[in-house]
Amino acid sequence: MTTQPGFFDLNRRYVKLDERDALQHLDALIDWEIFRDTLELVRVKPRKNNAGRKSFDVLMMFKALILQHLHNLGDDELEYQIRDRYSFCRFLGLLPEDRVPDAKTVWLFREELTQQKLLTSLFTDFDLHLKACGYQARKGQIVDATIVPAPIQRNSREENQQIKKGETPERFEHESVGPQKDTDARWTEKNGQSSFGYKNHVCVDVAHKLIRDFEVTSAEVHDSRVFEVLLQDDNTSRDVYADSAYRSEEIELALDVMEYRSHVHTKGKRDCPLTEQQRKANTRKAKIRCRVEHVFGSQENEQGGIFVRVIGLARAATKITLMNLTYNMRRFVYLCG
Repeated sequence: MTTQPGFFDLNRRYVKLDERDALQHLDALIDWEIFRDTLELVRVKPRKNNAGRKSFDVLMMFKALILQHLHNLGDDELEYQIRDRYSFCRFLGLLPEDRVPDAKTVWLFREELTQQKLLTSLFTDFDLHLKACGYQARKGQIVDATIVPAPIQRNSREENQQIKKGETPERFEHESVGPQKDTDARWTEKNGQSSFGYKNHVCVDVAHKLIRDFEVTSAEVHDSRVFEVLLQDDNTSRDVYADSAYRSEEIELALDVMEYRSHVHTKGKRDCPLTEQQRKANTRKAKIRCRVEHVFGSQENEQGGIFVRVIGLARAATKITLMNLTYNMRRFVYLCG
C-alpha cells in the first residue's frame, strides 16, 4: 500500500544526497556563467520562426559534456543517466519532470563546438577563472605528452602509404567506408610498444598541478616539436622541467634565449653513458617532474581512461580538450578543499 508523499519528502532526499554528492561541490565552486558568452556563439544563427521546441540552454548542455567526461559516458548512456539520477538532474538544473536532451542533441551540440573551434576558448575562460580565484601559475612549469589511443584502422599497406602522402585511397571514396576511416591518426612506437592515435601535449604548473596549456597532435609528432609553443610566460618562476625526450642543443639554446632555467633531464648515449653526477641531477629533477605524471594518472584512473572513440583530428581535439578541462575542474575543487 502506497502513501501520499509529504511536502518535504523530496527536500529530505536532496539533503541526504548532499552528504556524498561531489557534483554539488563542483557546481557551487565554479562560476559557470563565465562560459556563457563563448557558448552563446553556438546559437548565433537566428531562428527563422518561433515554431518548434525551444533549444536547450547552452550552459546546461556544456555541463552535460562535463558530466560525460567526469564519468566516461557515451552519448546514449549520458542520456539514460540524466534521466535516472537525481544528482545529475540537480547538477544540470533539471526537475524530474523536465525534458532531457537526448543522445543526438548532445552529439550535435558537441559538433557545433568542434566546427566553430570554441573548446580552446572555453579552456581559456576557465584558466582566467582559476587566476581570478588566486591560482596563478607558480614555481615553474612541466612539459610532457601522453599518447591518446584511437580505434585502429584496418588498412592495407598501400592505403597507409597513400594516407601519409595526403592522398585518399580509392576504397575510401565509397560513402559507407570513407566516413568510418580516420586518416589523421598515426602509429608511433614507445618503449617497444606500438600505439595508434593522437598525443596530448601539456604544460603543468608545479605549484598546483593544473594544466595551463596543451596541444593535440597525431601520435607520430615528436614531443620536442611543440615544446616551445607550450611554455607560459606568466609563471612566477623561470624553471622548466621535462624528461630526456626534450633534450637537444636547439632546445637548450632556445630556453637560454628566452631566459628560462632548464631542468630538462640529461640523455645518455650508447658510447657516452651518464656520469654519477648527471644521474643524481636527473633524480633531483624527477622529484618535481613526476608531478605531471600525477595529472595523466588522474585522467586514466579517475576519469575512466585516456582514449578517444571519434574519427579525425578535430573531433579528437574536442574530446581531449574536454578531458583536460574536466581534470582542471576536479583539481580546482580539490585545491579549494
